[in-house]
Amino acid sequence: MTAASTTTAALTGGVALLERAMAYTLGGLALVTADAMTAPSPCREWDLRGLLLHMNASLQAVHEAITLGHLRLDEAGYPDPDGDFGDPTTDPVASLRARGCAMIGGWANAQAPGDIFIADRVLTPGIVAATGAVEVAVHGWDVARACGQDRPIPAELADELLELCTLVVTDGDRPTRFATPLDLPGGAGPSERLLCFLGRHPR
Repeated sequence: MTAASTTTAALTGGVALLERAMAYTLGGLALVTADAMTAPSPCREWDLRGLLLHMNASLQAVHEAITLGHLRLDEAGYPDPDGDFGDPTTDPVASLRARGCAMIGGWANAQAPGDIFIADRVLTPGIVAATGAVEVAVHGWDVARACGQDRPIPAELADELLELCTLVVTDGDRPTRFATPLDLPGGAGPSERLLCFLGRHPR
């Protein structure tokens, strides 16, 4: 396999993970009601509305990563003046759906993208897409839990994301980006293993 074909395969794999994670999360958004917006989420710093606003900003950043070649770490800039995603402060769910579709389209249509710059790091597009899939899927689970529903991450997707997490989540990511790993409950399935690794109580 040539270097070019290896790069293409890695990117395709990352985008496929991102698409599956987004499909799972879009399904969970159907659970959101106006009354649930002030409900607490598994992310202790946010209620459900705050979580949805954070997700809007995250999707915008992942979209910019492939279209601009860099990823912003701040959450400034929404609503996005360059995209017709609606105002997330008014309707965060509708905005999130539109951003998700635009983000997937940007990645799926990327033509031989180069490395992506994140602060002082340089990452391949495949790694950025796959890491974005972790963020999208786990926050999709957060949304369902905030709505009072148990909606496990699909087993095959959770297994692949956990394998990725063991490679990219470091001690330096804890406890800022992720909490300390939790002990696994008896009979834990793939979704629960992933969530426990990232410091979430799956039950």
